[in-house]
This record gives sequence, structure tokens and C-alpha cells, in this order.
Amino acid sequence: MVSTSPLVQAHGHGHGHGYGQGVVLHPAEPFTALAHGIGSQHDLPISPFYAFAGAFAALFVSFLALGLLWSTSRFRGEHSGLALPAALQRAADAPATRTTLRGLGLAAALVVLLHLLLGPDDPARNPAPGAVYVLFWVGLVPASLLLGPVWRLLNPLRTLHRLLARALRRRSATAHHPLPVRLGLWPAAAGLFGFTWLELVSPDPASTTTLLIALAAYTTAQLLLAARFGESWFADGDAFEAYSALLARLSPLGRRSDGRLVVRNPFHGLDATPERPGLVATVCVLLGSTAYDGFSDRPSWINTLQTSPLGRTPTATLGLLGSIALVATLYCLCAAATRLVSGPHPGPLTAFAHSLVPIALGYLTAHYFSLLVVEGPRTVIMAVGTDNASEPAPPLGPGGLAALQVIAVVTGHVLGVIAAHDRSVRLFPPAKAVAGQLPLLTLMIIYTIGGLSLLLN
Repeated sequence: MVSTSPLVQAHGHGHGHGYGQGVVLHPAEPFTALAHGIGSQHDLPISPFYAFAGAFAALFVSFLALGLLWSTSRFRGEHSGLALPAALQRAADAPATRTTLRGLGLAAALVVLLHLLLGPDDPARNPAPGAVYVLFWVGLVPASLLLGPVWRLLNPLRTLHRLLARALRRRSATAHHPLPVRLGLWPAAAGLFGFTWLELVSPDPASTTTLLIALAAYTTAQLLLAARFGESWFADGDAFEAYSALLARLSPLGRRSDGRLVVRNPFHGLDATPERPGLVATVCVLLGSTAYDGFSDRPSWINTLQTSPLGRTPTATLGLLGSIALVATLYCLCAAATRLVSGPHPGPLTAFAHSLVPIALGYLTAHYFSLLVVEGPRTVIMAVGTDNASEPAPPLGPGGLAALQVIAVVTGHVLGVIAAHDRSVRLFPPAKAVAGQLPLLTLMIIYTIGGLSLLLN
């Protein structure tokens, strides 16, 4: 496997898709790819036996301990948290603070746009693709986890909508039409699928032309929909706001139902995740696309793409859809089995969807940690025009990286088991609460096997 990109060389292997020149399996058949961090390293120095044994032990021990020691619900959603000082909240909510953050978000978007318009069409010399696929897409994970739903404050689309509304002398926060309740998070799920398709499937995702077309189309659609439904559209309709808000459910910073800014147990925030249409689809897009990213660089799959009579892009699209559909099907089967074991319950499909969020976070951390800490600084160095700067070195060796991967995946599943158990003892009678979790435990084991297999095999 020959690697031709600085991105690929930084990680030792080519990875499925994305920006940059990538894996070349045959000199006559170049295959564009992105070294998506550790997702492509299948020769990590850790024994699969010990990884799987440790994962299963952690899941079973946590399940048994919860069944014995956790008989009543302990999470209180948005009613919990230690209030931060009032002065800190006033500063955080001050109009000047909000205006500054909106200005920073708009300025950053304009810088990226200028690089796309005026910079070279080469990801090795243009920081715009790295800004989109690494600093923004991957960097939004730790930012939301640590600080809350930050994209709501930085979103340049919100700022553009307000400026346009002001120019047209219309109230930006007032919708002409109410958002249909049944719409829920479905627009966000569709938007996330579109972005992951662009990154993982499209023929040339790092091309400045491709990015400009995608950004122009997305911006136009969002502004038109916001003009119809008002600024409230962005909370659910903008894929990245919904993505940031969903991950922020696990942030130690949050707001109580009375509006106070608080420090809280992240499980309380996770428990407050609204059970809305499209929630399951949104989480399954995150899980399924990350899974597809993990196996898309396998030689067998690359050979399938190159030999498929449908062509590379349609085949890759079907692969991405199939991965998401598999994750969703397994979850729906689990929900049906839970209903069968524990008895009817209104809305079981969404009742436990929040427990998939820490699993998605674990997969995102395992797959993209290395990408962020290596390619993020490289993108910044490129953007500021620093010449003769040494390439950032990976912060962890192969052993440390393998340990981080396994720990992230297993921890995500254990946190999911805890969240599901608390919801189960709240919803079901005591005699059926533990039995009702068996389908969920089975689902966690299947997801764990799949996740670790992608990382270690």
C-alpha cells in the first residue's frame, strides 16, 4: 500500500476517504483517500483477545452491579446541577459576549471562504479542507463536550439570517410558519448524512470547487428555510447545531429548566435529551457513518469499489447507507425485544436512544483523536503561513493509541449501559426492569464486537 500524501504519511496508512491524495493500490488506479486518524490502522499492537475479554467483562460487571445496586432512577434531567455564580452567568449571557461570538464565527467562515476562492486547489497547501473536515467537524466534538452547544453561539448561518432579516426589516426570531412537530430532528439527520457522504463517498471531497458548491447549496437551503420558519429552524434544521447540541448533552456545563447555568453530572444532561422524531435516525447516522469510515479502507472493500459494475460512487453510497441501516435495524430490533420482554410502553423506540450518544462519542474519539491532534495543528500552521515549521508529531505511540481506542469504545458502551439502566428502572416495574435491559445489553455487545473489530482487525 503506497502512501503519497503528507496526511497519509503522518499516520502510516491511507484511510477510506476525505481530503487529500491517498492510497494507491495500483499505479494505474489511484484511489483518493483521507487518512482519518486511527480508523485505518488495523495492525495496532494490542491483543484482540484481551481487548474483547476486557470489553465483555466491563459490560457484564457493570450490568450486574447496576441490577443489584441501582433499583431507582437517579438522574433528574434538566432539574439538576450546581448553579454557577450569577456574575459568571451575566457575563456569559451578555449581549456583548453573544455578539462577539457570532462575529468570531462569521469571521472564521469568511476566512475559510477566502481560502476556497483564492487558495490553491491542493489540500497540502490550502488549509480550507482541513478547517472543514478536521478543525470544524472533528473539533466540534471536544468543544461541545467541554463547553456545551457552542455551535449555537458561533453559527455563521444564524448571524447571516439576522443580518438579512435586519436588512429586510423583518424580525429574525419570528417564524412565518410554525415548525411541524413531526419534523423533529429529521432535517438534522439528513444534513449529517449529506456531510458524511461528502466526506466519505464523494469523488473529490477536498476539491475547492466541491467544497464551494456544497457550502453554497447548504447555506442557501438553510437561509431559505430560516426565512420561512424563523431563527428557531437552526436548532433542529442545521445539522451541525443539532450535532453539537446532542454531544453537549454529555457536557458538565448546562442549563437547568429555570435557565440557570450549572455544573452537573453529565448523565443528568444526557437524561434530559428530548425524545423527538428523528433522534434515533440522527444517532444512527453518526454511528453508521463512523463504522463505514472504519471499514472503508479495507482492501476487500476497496477492491469492491474498483470492480463494482455500478461504479465507485454509487457503490460507496450504498455501503454508507447499508452501514447506517444496519445500526438502525439492530436498534429497532432491540426496541421491539424490549417491548416484548417488559410489556408495552409508549415510544420505546426513542426511550433509550439517548443511551447511544455516549457510544457515538466513544467511536468518534477512537477514530478521530489522532486526526485532530496531528492534522489540526498542521492546518493552523498552514493557515498562518508559517514556513519551515516542523510537522506535528503524533502525541501517542502505537501502544498508547491502541489503548486509547479500546478504552474509548468500551467506556462509551459502559456509559450507555448506565444511561439505559436508569431509564429502564424509571419506565418499567421492578420485576421487569432488569429483564427489560437484556435486549439492550445484547445490542451493546454487538456494537462492541463491531467497533473493536473495525479497530483491531
